[in-house]
Amino acid sequence: MLAPVTVCFLLAQDAGPRAKASDYPVHVAVSNLEIGAEYLLHSIPSDQGFIIAQDFLVIEVAIFPHGGAATIAPGQFTMRINGKKLLTPASPGMVAASIKYPDWETRPTATVQAGAGDGSVIFGTPSSVPRFPGDRRTGPTIPSGPDAESSNGIDQTPRKPLDQVVAEAALPDVRTDRTVKGCIYFQFAGKTKSIKKLELLFDGGNSATQATIPII
Repeated sequence: MLAPVTVCFLLAQDAGPRAKASDYPVHVAVSNLEIGAEYLLHSIPSDQGFIIAQDFLVIEVAIFPHGGAATIAPGQFTMRINGKKLLTPASPGMVAASIKYPDWETRPTATVQAGAGDGSVIFGTPSSVPRFPGDRRTGPTIPSGPDAESSNGIDQTPRKPLDQVVAEAALPDVRTDRTVKGCIYFQFAGKTKSIKKLELLFDGGNSATQATIPII
């Protein structure tokens, strides 16, 4: 029997876009924009907490256009590992599916419940949803927070579907003159401790809009 993947939801709030690219751990400037980036390992931030995607490396980027609108898309980025291996971005749907349907990979699991105020935080394997009508093998949904009955009458915000949460966290494909923030997902099956050098490559379409962002 395949062991289900551990899915971890940490109760922490997602920060909004920072004021400037230099507020991020790493940042670069090209002709018409600045890029700030932060390596989140396997964590996907959302307004409902952080989701762990074990099969993906996650880079949060914020793009600050100046001098007019800029075209922004996840496909402008690639990841280079240890100076050799190049990875292209994975779609949010692929990321969500890997979390929801853990039988894609064999991995040990653990479930722990810890008190958190009037409710609890769940680490491990929460309730599940079918992959298709009649499916008996299911994957996790987003676990709920404190019980509605123990919230002293305060209405609880409905939990979003996992697919929606992962998609909303992703870097959008837009043309804008405003700051844009989002995550780029790169599928990675290796050991993260084997990564000695990690670079995010940006290509805005010409030599003036190309940059290498040293993540590690």
